[in-house]
Amino acid sequence: MPPPAGGGFSAQSMSMPARIIAFGTMVVGMFIALLDIQIVSASLRDIGGGLSAGADETAWVQTSYLIAEIIVIPLSGWLSRVMSTRWIFAVSAAGFTVASLLCGAAWNIQSMIAFRALQGFLGGSMIPLVFTTAFAFFSGPQRVVAAAVIGGLSSLAPTLGPTIGGWITDNYSWHWLFFINIVPGIFVTVTVPLLVRIDRPDVSLLRGADYLGMALMAISLGCLEYTLEEGPRWDWFGDATIRTTAWLAALCGVAFVWRSLVYAQPIVDLRALRQRNFALGCFFSFATGIGIFATIYLTPLFLGRVRGFSAFEIGMAVFSTGIFQLLSIPLYTMLANRVDLRILMMAGIGGFGLSMWQFAPITHDWGTAQLLLPQALRGAAQQFAVAPIVTLTLGSLAPARLRLASGLFNLMRNLGGAIGIAVCTTVLNDRTNLHFFRLAETMGAGNPAVGQWLAGVGVRMSAAGLDAVDAQTAAVRQLWLLTLREAQTITFGDIFAGLGVIFLFVTLMVPLMQKVAPPKAPSADAH
Repeated sequence: MPPPAGGGFSAQSMSMPARIIAFGTMVVGMFIALLDIQIVSASLRDIGGGLSAGADETAWVQTSYLIAEIIVIPLSGWLSRVMSTRWIFAVSAAGFTVASLLCGAAWNIQSMIAFRALQGFLGGSMIPLVFTTAFAFFSGPQRVVAAAVIGGLSSLAPTLGPTIGGWITDNYSWHWLFFINIVPGIFVTVTVPLLVRIDRPDVSLLRGADYLGMALMAISLGCLEYTLEEGPRWDWFGDATIRTTAWLAALCGVAFVWRSLVYAQPIVDLRALRQRNFALGCFFSFATGIGIFATIYLTPLFLGRVRGFSAFEIGMAVFSTGIFQLLSIPLYTMLANRVDLRILMMAGIGGFGLSMWQFAPITHDWGTAQLLLPQALRGAAQQFAVAPIVTLTLGSLAPARLRLASGLFNLMRNLGGAIGIAVCTTVLNDRTNLHFFRLAETMGAGNPAVGQWLAGVGVRMSAAGLDAVDAQTAAVRQLWLLTLREAQTITFGDIFAGLGVIFLFVTLMVPLMQKVAPPKAPSADAH
């Protein structure tokens, strides 16, 4: 495969089978990196127990990965120009594999947190490179199919994370949450350098790089992610550390934006936001990030807190979302070449909002059967929402600026997820307290039904061998637990209804997007 004039490689000089295999290999790398965001979420208690760590320390197994990943995603475009796409991807895959091995072999919580941060940093750079490479490898209808695949899998991977993680933990041990990455990681590390031929490294970019901008961005995003992850647990700005990280995130963020707009060679192309489709696409990516990650967080939390499901039972209950999303990919690819993508996008985002409304009347006895229809609709809606956003947003950019802008697009999805989870956690705490006290006001001594219920429970407790005082105390505790359960259930319904309203608003904004006619022959820079 001789290089074209100018010393670069051309993706179009590769045969179509070679491009498909190379693209598929890179998708595997993206999938395992995204899967690892949520694969530990259902198993944090087991990891903490195995490493003799408390709940606060164990939460950092998730937080450290997210902070590192959110920092490296915007850097991936610049890194691919310096090292070339194939070598940055191969090095990232190799490092991710080694970090996964180290996570599985961690000897205490401190080593686990360090290795998870390394895993997130190395895995995060693979994600946006797959998006941009798809636009280099394919054109026309093929590009629609590629966008459907990466759009679907990018939302499917975190959805399946709790299911796969719960099953592995229940049937093997938490160590295998990380060891399962070794075989696909080695495959990607070996295959990508052999197949991917898009560009050559340009180490001269190291001389004029915006290192100050990198530092400002890393501090801002790292502090923002920490604030969002830890804020709900530490009463937000009532905690000195949270106040400090919030101020650092804001000040460094403003300085980074200014630096990126005035510097000759910025690491992130913020000027691309002047283009209407790209700016709106980033907004829609942010909004879908809120929806996808919030529901991934809320549904297992409801099943664990209210229903008392095990990790595996939770995984099986939410599994239908992934199944219906996969089943929707062929239908989407067929329609995407015949129907305006904005119509499909409206159907997807609107369907996502409708699925949230179906969750709103949730009761304490909802389980797998009751969750099936709302989750089936959500799975199909995710496919019809995310895939057209990818095509309309990235397909609207000139190939030369696609690489630096794609990191910003992917970053917005993760930021949306972080903010969505943080807000949901805060609302869950506050409104559970509100509903609990409202319910408790109706259950005083003057309520004859409550008095009758307490007397009946007290009699059963006495028959079980408790004395009169202990029996009455046990009955009151039972009433307290029932009230808390109902308060939590009502609050989950409130949050799902709120998400439904948000997605109704987002759906109404879709017509602002412009129809995109992607170039049929993307240049070698379009990666």
